[in-house]
Amino acid sequence: MASNKVKNRFFKSGILPTKLYRLLSIFLIKEKTFLAIILIAFLLTANLFQFPQWAMWLGFIFAAYSATANDSIQTIGTFLASNLHRKWYVLWGYISLIFLVTVWYSWSSYGGDVSYERLSVDGFNTTPQAYDFLQIAAPVFLLMLTRMRMPVSTTFLLLSIFTTKSSGIFIMLEKSLWGYTVAFGVAVIIWTLAHKLLQRLMRGEAHPLWAVAQWVSSGALWAVWIMQDAANVAVYLPRQLSGLEFAFFCGIFIIGLGVLFFMRGDKIQDIVTEKTAITDVRAATIVDFIYALILFVFKSISKVPMSTTWVFIGLLGGREIAIHLVSAKGDRKNGWFVAKMVGKDIFLAFLGLLISIILATTINPGLRAELLSIFK
Repeated sequence: MASNKVKNRFFKSGILPTKLYRLLSIFLIKEKTFLAIILIAFLLTANLFQFPQWAMWLGFIFAAYSATANDSIQTIGTFLASNLHRKWYVLWGYISLIFLVTVWYSWSSYGGDVSYERLSVDGFNTTPQAYDFLQIAAPVFLLMLTRMRMPVSTTFLLLSIFTTKSSGIFIMLEKSLWGYTVAFGVAVIIWTLAHKLLQRLMRGEAHPLWAVAQWVSSGALWAVWIMQDAANVAVYLPRQLSGLEFAFFCGIFIIGLGVLFFMRGDKIQDIVTEKTAITDVRAATIVDFIYALILFVFKSISKVPMSTTWVFIGLLGGREIAIHLVSAKGDRKNGWFVAKMVGKDIFLAFLGLLISIILATTINPGLRAELLSIFK
């Protein structure tokens, strides 16, 4: 009785409204396992970040899972969405095999480098000798953003905190903006000009060959993404890995992929499934093929890292707008919904960039002074 009186006084005092208390209670109960994992991650970071050999691998483990989980919407998201009827471990085995072949080729061809020389660019080519708390904790923050369904750029969030020069951030930003623009434009052109053809392709049941084509296009996309974004994870490690280090690198990655496939992409997967007809194997195949082609072109142009997330949201955004413009159902109400969805993705992308720059300037005093001098 006494405890109830105290609780009622607490609510009546206005310190914590009843509705807010209930929402907070529901959140804590629903997310208790995730919050416990985050707490353990921060405790490990606080105790190990001062020991470079331990911090290096701890940061890599956090980054390997969080980067893959956040970027899963753009790589294996459509693959998961269009293969819900298949066992998760079958999909996991296929993607893991492609991962092993792709990183092995880089490791064997570039003298132990698993990033396809993305980290050879000036500003990223030095192996860290010491680590800041926030450098190790950054992937944990990324995991939290992923849980909140925020598709931020893992390239900006993880690479910018290690860059030794502000030019490293600017060249990544320039290439990423071009990536978004090109992907958006290509999507608008293709889904506008080929709308009737695509509509005919989507009618009725999909031919069994579409499933084969989708697995091929998803595998190609996954391989090209690794070529672009393995750098986001490898930035924690020596630029040349020994055989044992390479084996550990692959093992951790594959375990993380297993967790991700078991959870079917987790909550951020909703960003893919909310898009128009994207769970159809035919739509998924076309999106994956075009996306993989754009990434491959940008990979071939230069070794500068870029945000694959920006390319992806540009592609999906252009596709949604084109579908709305040419559809008979393109009314104002639906147009506002499409614009809001595209605008939300752009906002989250720039929010991720802002968080990345804040983290980078907080961690690196030299970079902070350089950026301040530029803006002055």
